[in-house]
Amino acid sequence: MTIQTLNVALGARSYDILIGPGLVTDAALRIRPFLRRGKVAVITDETVAGLHLSSLKDSLEGAGIAVSVLALPAGEATKNWQSLQQVVEWLITEKIERDDLILAFGGGVIGDLAGFAAAILRRGVRFIQVPTSLLAQVDSSVGGKTGINSPQGKNLVGAFYQPDLVLADIDMLRTLTPRDFIAGYGEVVKYGLLGDAAFFEWLEVNGPALAAGDAEKRAYAIHRSCEMKAEIVARDEHERGDRALLNLGHTFGHALEAATGYSDRLLHGEGVAIGCALAFEVSARLGLCSQESPSRVRMHLKQMKMKTDLSDIKGNLPNSDELIALMGQDKKVQDGKLRFILARAIGESFVATDVDIDVVRTVLSEALNAR
Repeated sequence: MTIQTLNVALGARSYDILIGPGLVTDAALRIRPFLRRGKVAVITDETVAGLHLSSLKDSLEGAGIAVSVLALPAGEATKNWQSLQQVVEWLITEKIERDDLILAFGGGVIGDLAGFAAAILRRGVRFIQVPTSLLAQVDSSVGGKTGINSPQGKNLVGAFYQPDLVLADIDMLRTLTPRDFIAGYGEVVKYGLLGDAAFFEWLEVNGPALAAGDAEKRAYAIHRSCEMKAEIVARDEHERGDRALLNLGHTFGHALEAATGYSDRLLHGEGVAIGCALAFEVSARLGLCSQESPSRVRMHLKQMKMKTDLSDIKGNLPNSDELIALMGQDKKVQDGKLRFILARAIGESFVATDVDIDVVRTVLSEALNAR
């Protein structure tokens, strides 16, 4: 399989996304052109370190590149102030300079955390994303969103800071647990739902084979997802317009993540999948799309054995008013108004600001009562 290259066109901040197998074992070859001196700092998590760190270090050290490593606990709970301070202080101790390279080697949590640390250390140190999860490869490693969670909401503290390069090695996906892989698929299906009905149709046919390990289909899904994101980011880097579309499902999903304490009760991609189903249900109740659309969305999510409804989340959840209050802390709030990403059809989403909150409350209440 050949390595595919996509460019994120942002003028002086443009960079390439490489997609394909063997990119970690060939990391030195890919990274060397970006080095000013033979030293990199790798930030990873303990799970990824146990599985893949030796391959990365062998490649880099075999090419004479010195490697320092910080491995943090895996999981969304690591994306906090304490971990950010730990990362920054470690980088200072390692004498990482502005022209050195930080490698974010892990899933979305590590990419967001390491990228934010790179953005604020010495007012900006260069970094490269080496995403190891499906979610990170199709979404969080691309576009320059970095940050941490606040106890009051997800991703409320952060910066837009673009990487120098993204290496999406599809070999890394082989070691994901089925749950982690399918959670990441929540971000893949989002792209079809928000702007490419033909891609969603392709996923309806090919999703099961993709989940079962078909490398060619995985590479295509990652390429198409990154292609769509790169096009949107190039138009709206700082999320003043079109980029908000990428948050389809996230207003609901982030509130559910906060409600479950950013724990293993609900992974980010699972929240996005449930959020997409809820967004289409609200759209149908508002008369924006046919009732067939949310039914079709749910059917595909269930086909992929994904979390689809609030009833799929174990344990207690807040009531509908409390969930709406959590949505009120979302980054997409503007002028005090919640912004929802709704849909007129599969593949045709838009940003909505004047949504009847009673409809949202009714949809949430019915979903909670069905638990």
